[in-house]
Amino acid sequence: MSYDGVGPRAVMRSVAFLAAGALAVPLLAGCGSDDEGNKPLAAQDIAPAARKQIADGGRLRWAVDAMPQTLNAFQTDADAGTTRIAQAVLPTMFRLDANGHPQPDADYLESARVVETEPKQVVVYRLNQQAVWSDGREIGAADFAAQWRALSGKNSAYWTARNAGYDRIEKIERGANELEVRVTFARPYADWRSLFSPLYPKDVMGTANAFNDDARRKLAVSAGPFAVQKIDTKAKDIVLGRNPRWWGRPVKLSEIVLHEVPRDKRAAALAEGSVDVADIDPADVPRITSAGARGGSPLQGPAGGRTAARALLSWAVLHGSDEQAAERERRTLAAERTSLTTDPRQQQVLRDFQVRKSLEPAYTQLALNGSEGPLADERVRHAVAHALDRKELAEIVLKPLGLPAVPVGSHLAVSGQNAYADSSDALGGQDTAQARDLLADAGWVPGPVKDPKESKESKEPKEPKKGDKAAGGEGHGSQNSAGDGDGTRSVGQNDHVEDGKAPGPSEQERDHKDQREQRGPGDEGATQLAQDGRQYTNDHLKQGGAPGAYAPKGTAAPRPGAAAGPLAKDGKPLMLRFVVPSGPGSDSLRKVADRVTAMLKKVGVGTEITRVPDESYFRDHIASGQFDLALYSWPASAWPATDARPIYAKPVPAADGSLNVQQNYTRVGTDQVDQLFDQALTTLDEDEQAGLLRKADARIWAAAGSIPLYQRSQLTAVRKYLANVGAFGFQTPVYEDMGFLKKGAQPSGGGSPKG
Repeated sequence: MSYDGVGPRAVMRSVAFLAAGALAVPLLAGCGSDDEGNKPLAAQDIAPAARKQIADGGRLRWAVDAMPQTLNAFQTDADAGTTRIAQAVLPTMFRLDANGHPQPDADYLESARVVETEPKQVVVYRLNQQAVWSDGREIGAADFAAQWRALSGKNSAYWTARNAGYDRIEKIERGANELEVRVTFARPYADWRSLFSPLYPKDVMGTANAFNDDARRKLAVSAGPFAVQKIDTKAKDIVLGRNPRWWGRPVKLSEIVLHEVPRDKRAAALAEGSVDVADIDPADVPRITSAGARGGSPLQGPAGGRTAARALLSWAVLHGSDEQAAERERRTLAAERTSLTTDPRQQQVLRDFQVRKSLEPAYTQLALNGSEGPLADERVRHAVAHALDRKELAEIVLKPLGLPAVPVGSHLAVSGQNAYADSSDALGGQDTAQARDLLADAGWVPGPVKDPKESKESKEPKEPKKGDKAAGGEGHGSQNSAGDGDGTRSVGQNDHVEDGKAPGPSEQERDHKDQREQRGPGDEGATQLAQDGRQYTNDHLKQGGAPGAYAPKGTAAPRPGAAAGPLAKDGKPLMLRFVVPSGPGSDSLRKVADRVTAMLKKVGVGTEITRVPDESYFRDHIASGQFDLALYSWPASAWPATDARPIYAKPVPAADGSLNVQQNYTRVGTDQVDQLFDQALTTLDEDEQAGLLRKADARIWAAAGSIPLYQRSQLTAVRKYLANVGAFGFQTPVYEDMGFLKKGAQPSGGGSPKG
């Protein structure tokens, strides 16, 4: 999991993107189709060029967030740098193409297929006869078997991050000859293509010591186009050199140097010329594009940087950021204008760069903690969802970047992937009136509230975790000058009340009038309350059929279009803790949080925004459940049946009395979703699996623990004369094809040369 600008390590199947039933359940309403999502919303942007146009040799300096703590991608502290190294130096049986679909890698595989399904599933891998490790030994069954034993979960001496899929294998043996590997599964496994990518040599996987310790610091044997040549902790470099035993297409570059550059130092490193490729944040785009880019792109032109900065400002003002947020945007714009003109030498260097952009196979969501407080009531979660204009939130982030601003319609895939279908109709879209009705039905009505300080104290019955106060306040209170001085600010609780007068609708609220479809007296639009697996219609709600607290009898419903005042129950205001990261690179999340806050205020939901340092965001808040609302991202895995299950699994009590949530930090789950994932994991029919996953996704939408918002932007600053590198989108990078263009050569503008 990762959120914009911050990423905890090794929480899913592949760090950068590690990611990572018995009852018949009806398919909830959805608007997807089998043909939907065939293509990514944005194509990859890597300046593709034919190999003959690329010069031999050259050193590519590539910025990474940090020096990897381990070279073993199957350990818990593996990170994006670990993954990048593994992709360049180790075998992978299947790689992802530009549409995110797995394809066999011909450098290692001649074929891989299921040859038997009864009595057991059997997969036979036929290896490329040229595939060898850098020590000259052929890649074979012994390597597959060693990796299976290490990752099966049966030997606790191996400190592994995961064993999904490997725990279903019964045995691995040599096939008809040395080139065949025969894998027999004890239980059917639909995502068998996800296994053995990367594949480590038996020297690494053969013993617990080698796995746990040796592979953290070195990879003496490899089998990719590159090999780990040097690790320089002082210079913060990892040098990858050509593998002399590489049998595939000749490598173009002489070296790839992965150099540690923190996110907030990327623009400076580019301006100094110390790196050639760097993923950047949206705030860095104007400085780079304005230095020398020309053309009609929204991010380019003689004043491209200032245009992009103005776009961010105008969106903040137009879409409801408060005055303080708008002022922050103005200060940012002024700082950017100053930086664009202060150092001519750096501007000259930046003219050699361009920003290549696409969308990541990852999406940002609004997480709703359903374990306690107001959001434990599913009606309140539904109300929050109906208050949101997801299209507008996507536009705030993506439109200024010139990227498609389309809300994500699935929890399990993004557009372009096989499993994608828009199932958001299972929950429904923005409907302010329905949100208010649901809140009233749950007992949250306009009325007197206790003193805000008393309410704040009374809603926190538990002692805060050690360090929470520091995480939310120390050193960060200045970011919320209108708050309480502890890193928080409250929105929606008696805002702008003067001399005891109730507040009237703001200019923003008048400009954004509620629009709701008129329903006739015979319409019975269903409200999905999926936590207990049942469906409640409007009739149920009128008759008192849904469980939980209700508004007092005779309470008038809010009139359509009226500005909602603060809501309360038993004298306590409806106030949600909204946790947002405060570090560099989180600007987009903070913009979205401000707009979400304004949308919730319109239906009477107050928010208390707490900005916390990046390093404590997940540890002290998300993973521990110390939040009501939060923004973070999940990768869209090519293997959702495997990787998404722990994210949406129903939490269960552990033996020690705690709650085992796996990676389901919203604490919202259902038995039906678990059963659908189990079925999807065992069927070998791809169409059937896709159907089961879409049913599961519809159920996840209906439970309203997570609201997908938008696909994340992927922005990479690259020297203009580098080809086959940039914003890769879904595709696994092809390291042997990267390189510097020959003099006079131009990128082809077509697809990637491989895959």
